[in-house]
Amino acid sequence: MKVLVLGAGQLARMMALAGAPLNIAISAYDVNSDAVVHPLTQQQLGSGLANAIADADVITAEFEHIPLPILEQCQQSGKFLPGSDAIQAGGDRRLEKALLTRCGVASASYSVINNEADFKQAVSSLGLPLIFKSALAGYDGKGQWRLKEPTQAAAVWQQMADFLAADSKQAIVVEQFISFNRELSLVGVRAASGEVKVYPLTENHHVNGVLSVSLARQVNEQLQQQAEQKFAAIANGLNYVGVLAIEFFEVNGNLLVNEIAPRVHNSGHWTQQGADVCQFENHLRAVTGMPLGNTELLRPTLMINILGEDSAPAAILSLAGLHIHWYGKAKRPGRKMGHINLSANSLAELKARFAKLIDLLPAVAFPELEQMLGQISD
Repeated sequence: MKVLVLGAGQLARMMALAGAPLNIAISAYDVNSDAVVHPLTQQQLGSGLANAIADADVITAEFEHIPLPILEQCQQSGKFLPGSDAIQAGGDRRLEKALLTRCGVASASYSVINNEADFKQAVSSLGLPLIFKSALAGYDGKGQWRLKEPTQAAAVWQQMADFLAADSKQAIVVEQFISFNRELSLVGVRAASGEVKVYPLTENHHVNGVLSVSLARQVNEQLQQQAEQKFAAIANGLNYVGVLAIEFFEVNGNLLVNEIAPRVHNSGHWTQQGADVCQFENHLRAVTGMPLGNTELLRPTLMINILGEDSAPAAILSLAGLHIHWYGKAKRPGRKMGHINLSANSLAELKARFAKLIDLLPAVAFPELEQMLGQISD
């Protein structure tokens, strides 16, 4: 079985590693260079999307921000899963919000801004504080503005006006600012038959708008059921096939959708060591028509992103339950270079191992881990 992944980054790499034992060969299409490469070695295997499509049994994607002509060409092949509509919904907040409304899934109240009149109307109708997000290409906290006080309105609008003027395809989605208890995410998988399996809700911690730590453990059953119902509504609404991730805000026991990701997701990397079948294998199982794998939590596990660093202290490898995953990237400030998975047989044991790991990691490269350690409790 041959699977072509749109995108040649770390998610394609991890799909290749998960697919090899299943005899699934993964190639990756770089949407910027038009090259087809091996996801692990980056060796060029060919060029041209038409040739890559012809050679593939199935096409999927590792990210949302794919040029529309590429999506259309893949969709026309009849091989593309989860399909162009799903990828576009994940890459355009206007489409995403419309999808959530159509599926009856709650999210923050919002409006779409194309000009100053829209801006003033949104401020008047939604009230402050507000968060503004670019409709296209915003991720890891990029393309966002906050408005807390009326006196800031003119300056914030000028920044957004300059942004809109630079790209006629852009718009801005403004949402009511949600005062939430914590951010949670759910990674699940849907087969072409409609069968759905989900992993447990994962608690996420961010530093400067970028995911730093995801923790998977036994969670409140009521929250899990809420999340699963919302996942099913969205996945069924899209007739989705593959892994889908949903980020939630927990607000006093209720879940509001923050955003969706129609692909394998950073907050699901823990599944490589904490679940029987990881998200990467389950995505490949779904898109190739294989039976879905077990998504139950085997043991409490947390994932720590490695940002902007191409090395870590060798001593961390002596810790029980620790696995490190490097992405083979050139070092660049803030870039996701790899991740660490840490597992244990109980939450108390995981917390103790996390404390030992924090002592070994440089605080400058891994900020705020001590605060996150303090938030892990029964």
